[in-house]
Amino acid sequence: MQTAAPVSTAFNDNLKHTLFAWSKQAGLNPLNIVKTKGVYLYEASGKKIIDFSSQLMNVNIGHGDTRVNEAIIRQMDEVSYVVPAASTEVRGRLGKRVAEIAPEGMNKTFFTLGGADAIENGIKIARVVTGRYKIISLYRSYHGSTHGAFSAGGDPRKHAVDSNQVPNFIHVENPYFYRCPWHSSTPEECAERAAAHMEQVIQYENPESVAAILMEGESGSSGCIKYPPGYWKKVKAIADKYGILTISDEVMSGFGRTGKWFGVDNHDVAPDIICMAKGLTSGYLPLGGVIVSDKIAKHFDEKAMPLGLTYSAHPLSCAAALAVIDIYDSDGLFANTMKMGKYIEEQIEKMKDKHPSIGDFRNTGLLGCIELVKNRKTKEPVTPWNAKPDKMEVTNKIAAKLKELGMFTFVRWNYIFVAPPLIINKDEVDEGLDILSKAISIADEYCN
Repeated sequence: MQTAAPVSTAFNDNLKHTLFAWSKQAGLNPLNIVKTKGVYLYEASGKKIIDFSSQLMNVNIGHGDTRVNEAIIRQMDEVSYVVPAASTEVRGRLGKRVAEIAPEGMNKTFFTLGGADAIENGIKIARVVTGRYKIISLYRSYHGSTHGAFSAGGDPRKHAVDSNQVPNFIHVENPYFYRCPWHSSTPEECAERAAAHMEQVIQYENPESVAAILMEGESGSSGCIKYPPGYWKKVKAIADKYGILTISDEVMSGFGRTGKWFGVDNHDVAPDIICMAKGLTSGYLPLGGVIVSDKIAKHFDEKAMPLGLTYSAHPLSCAAALAVIDIYDSDGLFANTMKMGKYIEEQIEKMKDKHPSIGDFRNTGLLGCIELVKNRKTKEPVTPWNAKPDKMEVTNKIAAKLKELGMFTFVRWNYIFVAPPLIINKDEVDEGLDILSKAISIADEYCN
């Protein structure tokens, strides 16, 4: 029997002197991580934990890749920081590399420090360029937790600050075929009706007041709600019809997470603006960015761009991003993403025979979500959407079981997310799915 290691002073200082996100602060028992490598985390006790959500769907190349460390150290020997008004070799190299992987006609990037500020600045750009102010986005979406990004998303965690929401964000229904608001009989019909609904809302809101439509390249933490075939193209056509810009939020779905550089690439659409972060550096250092179309870039040739961040295009973060992008290419991680994603889909399909609580599994590459229900026919969730604490019994039991069995992944309401690092192999997938199966057995007990 393993003896728990004594809790360090530093661990206790975490609880005494720092605040933890999305949690009540009393009674916390966070993981005490002292080492990370590959697809695993290691606690001070020696416990090995498989990372089945790439932390927050950002550590795409896996943990502890020393090639990134070495690139950062080399950059520190040259320029660690300089004012963003200055140019650096590493900034130029990264800008060019991003232009090479972006959709055609998108050649300039404004670098930020993360996803939320990429969204904030993408929205600013859309409003400045169009002279309009309204932003259309989906209810089941998450774009960050700064005030503007929170307001743009539909995540209920923003309700605590509802009174301070930024104005002029308009939400529409998702094309959520599993729970289609229009009771569609096929995914294609759902796409058609969802697009018609969006256009109707735009008409109600006055198209000439709408600056942009903001959508995730592929849905992430709101449930990996896959866009039905043709939906993104229909949205782009609506936007073009009314002179509205399109913003693709690739913070989570970018950089190989869906098997392509950007999630929107799966839909053969070139948006006007791409917001990115997470997989850009795989979490090794903070970095985000806003890629804009050549037309938008030209708008600022003779007009000052009203954006600025102290750490924009930080040299060390740019060096990390270049190293990570090279690793995606050299290690064939996109091909592995598709291979392992297909394998996971096949195995979870088999798991449905064993687990009546698995209602749906939605996945693109390695961005997936298991939706758990009490009854497949009625689709009643084991835990309601935005459930109050007294309705979270099943979810809490599942999350506790996963932790006990040595897995870290994102669990929310009746969702379990499956988004491991892109380096994962078949044996590691099997290890993770075995743990998931044991935890899902808890949900099976609530089926009727």
